[in-house]
Amino acid sequence: MNDKMLDWLTLAEKFSASGDPRSMRAVAREIFDVDKNSAEGLAIMAEATLYLDNVDEAENLAQYSLSVDVNNLRGRLVLGGVAVKRLKLKAQIKILEAVIADAHAQLNKLTDKLKEFNRQFANRRQKTPDDVANQKRLDKEFFLVNSILFKALCWISNGLYLAGEPARAADALLEACTLTDQNDRAAELYSKHLFLRNYRELSANQSKELAQKFDSFFAKVPPFPHDKINLDPEKKLHIGYISPDFREHVVANFLPPLLEDYDAENFSVTCYSTGRKDFVTEKLKSYKIGWRELIGKDALTAAKIIDDDGVDILVDLSGHSQNSCLPILAHKPAPVQICGIGYTATTGLGTVDYFLSDKVCSPEKLPTAFLEKTLRVEPCNLCYAPGLIRDMPAPELRAPILKNDFITYGSFNNFAKVSESLLYVWRAILDQVPKSRLILKSKICSLDDGRELVREKLTKMSFPLDRVELRPYSSDYLEQYREIDVALDTFPYTGGATTCEALYMGVPVITLRGKTHGSRFSASILTAADMAELIAHSPMDYIKKAAQLARRKELVAAYHVGLREHMQKSALMDAERYIRGLEKIYREVWREYCHSALQGNYKPTFHF
Repeated sequence: MNDKMLDWLTLAEKFSASGDPRSMRAVAREIFDVDKNSAEGLAIMAEATLYLDNVDEAENLAQYSLSVDVNNLRGRLVLGGVAVKRLKLKAQIKILEAVIADAHAQLNKLTDKLKEFNRQFANRRQKTPDDVANQKRLDKEFFLVNSILFKALCWISNGLYLAGEPARAADALLEACTLTDQNDRAAELYSKHLFLRNYRELSANQSKELAQKFDSFFAKVPPFPHDKINLDPEKKLHIGYISPDFREHVVANFLPPLLEDYDAENFSVTCYSTGRKDFVTEKLKSYKIGWRELIGKDALTAAKIIDDDGVDILVDLSGHSQNSCLPILAHKPAPVQICGIGYTATTGLGTVDYFLSDKVCSPEKLPTAFLEKTLRVEPCNLCYAPGLIRDMPAPELRAPILKNDFITYGSFNNFAKVSESLLYVWRAILDQVPKSRLILKSKICSLDDGRELVREKLTKMSFPLDRVELRPYSSDYLEQYREIDVALDTFPYTGGATTCEALYMGVPVITLRGKTHGSRFSASILTAADMAELIAHSPMDYIKKAAQLARRKELVAAYHVGLREHMQKSALMDAERYIRGLEKIYREVWREYCHSALQGNYKPTFHF
């Protein structure tokens, strides 16, 4: 490839990185002026067209580029992107896997060439003009292949996650974050990597070690000094809640106690929204709280707004979830910073002082998986308060088992949470309970490819497919709990809102209590709802409890009749008790901050 072509391709790649597809098309036209049938020019035009959402034209151009050069890496990448746009799950994974493998091979060859070049140069006194030209050419080729690999890894991670392979998706993101020289982008990809690692088993030490690396992305970020803050330990505290999810999102089920039931005499509340708005947002804004829109603002600007507002305690509700607010917290815009409710593991960020947990999720006897100090809210780290997103439908008071000649188990959890060890447990339940049925409802089942992938997994594990029903996501998913006798929770990443919703619809939930905060989330919910009898302590106990319910129709029937009323009277939905306990914690950590700050050595040590 000549130098001029390399220059055009490098320019096109830079336009791609900056999100400028029209300039990419302009570059392609320049290439066509030199060679009308250039595979690279066609592939660049195809990629730009894909970004402009003309999928059919992008596919035709990519196919044309491959007719000129069957191995063109960018053309193949675009076909993978076309499969992504068309929700062809199996095709996108297959195509992008091949692109990634070939990109690795090309990079290895280029690395060997660079090593050989440097070895030869070491024996010379100075570089000749040809040496300089060769060096630049190799660097540009490396840059181009590296850029295609980066995009392929980012794209395939989404497909692997949807396909129920979060570990592989996490690995792809981890590699991708090492291929970009943009620190903000690398931090974002590593954050997504951490989020996906929660879906499979991690020890406390592994979790902390992985998360701690996240803090290194913000090593050069200076924290706000808070040197003019009022250090009165008993003053009216300004609490800030920050999230991208003040909208139609599962976290909305846990917001009312924070925003409606707080003690307005001793606390003021401001929400800092970094995400999109919808009808739920408008409902939240109607509470007697402050509201700040931060969407579109960079982390430093957003942090300065929070600092200027004089927030005493900032509570992050999303952790490493999508569109994380943690880069804002890295600037330490509030003297005390806490994470919880919307995330289930340590953030790893040094400027986050505390994490909200409880005695079930984080008992003192277990090794802590948090780098933050643990705050244990009594009796549960969240309070279920449904109704913001939609009116909750009435449960079916007559359990399906009374009408059918079999018990129906169900899981409406994200399929990425369905680990191989969990599938073995579910199959064992079906083996032990003749005629039993299992309904799996998830977004993956909304795709033809997705359903095929799930069936392939189940077939490999000898599931009786005639007793398993795959249902797509639908807006009436709550009403469909009326067809479920018993819900089967996922592990090691258990349900949160999904568990609460099943219980509220009158369906008992069997869960396995693990060894980390995230793997004990459902156990905490069931304990607060006074249904600890549904918590299993081992996989065999999980199977036993599920099978026993199949033999006790009257107990299943009783759950369906009385579960909602029982839940409404439980601590899980006692907003007054929850917020008073949380406010007590806020006051204690603020007192500690004031005491330490006055001595000039603040370091969070308070445990609750």
